[in-house]
Amino acid sequence: MKVGIVGAGAVGTACMFAMALRGSARQIVLVNRSHERARGVVADADLSRQIAGHDHVLSSGTFLDSLRFRFHLGQKLGVDPKSVEAQVIGEHGTSQVYLWSTARVAGTTFAQSDAFRREVEHEVRYANISIIEGTGASQLGIGVAVARIAEMIGRDERSVVPIGSYHETYGVTLSLPSRLGRDGLTEILMPTLAEDEARALDESAATLRRAVRSIESDGGEGKARGA
Repeated sequence: MKVGIVGAGAVGTACMFAMALRGSARQIVLVNRSHERARGVVADADLSRQIAGHDHVLSSGTFLDSLRFRFHLGQKLGVDPKSVEAQVIGEHGTSQVYLWSTARVAGTTFAQSDAFRREVEHEVRYANISIIEGTGASQLGIGVAVARIAEMIGRDERSVVPIGSYHETYGVTLSLPSRLGRDGLTEILMPTLAEDEARALDESAATLRRAVRSIESDGGEGKARGA
C-alpha cells in the first residue's frame, strides 16, 4: 500500500516515522510546501477534500480522543482500558462530544456523576495542551493513531472507529464511527445519541462550519488584496 502525507511538520513527521516503524505501508510519500524540508524529513479533511476534488480524504478525527477517553475512564474505574467501550465524536477540538450514554465496561454500565464526567472530559479535552506544555509538542500519539488507521485500510480490517469524513447532513467534515477497509471508508454507523449528545453534535458541526467560512473568507480577502 502507498500512503501520502501532506505536511512535513511535527505531526506529519511523526506519522511517517510511526508508519515506517510499524511497517504500515510499502511506500510513503511526504509532500510539503518546502521541498527542502520534505527531503530533509525523509493530511486536514475540511479543506483537503475540496482541494483533492474527491471523497477519498479522511482525517484521524476523534480516533485518538476516543483512545484517550477509554484510557482515562480505565484509570478512574481501575480497569484495563481495553475493557472500556466509549467514543468521542464530532470535532477534534474543544467542542468534541463524549458519548456517556453508551459508555460501558465489558457491556456493563457504571456510575457517572456530573463531577466524574467533568473531570474525565477535562483530562481528555485538554490532553494536547498538557502534553505541549510539558514537552513542547504533541505529535507522537497522533503519529501512531494515523499509522493504525493506515493499517486498517491496507489490511482490509473493516474496523469501526470514529474517523473524520465529509457528511452532507452536517455540511462539514466531522468524526463519526465508520467502517474502514481496503476501499477506504465504506459505511458510517450513526450511534444512538441522548438528547444532550445530539445537541452537542449539532453545536460541534456548527463550530466547524464557522471555522470553514472564516478560512474561506480570509482566503477571498487575500486574493482580492493580491489582485
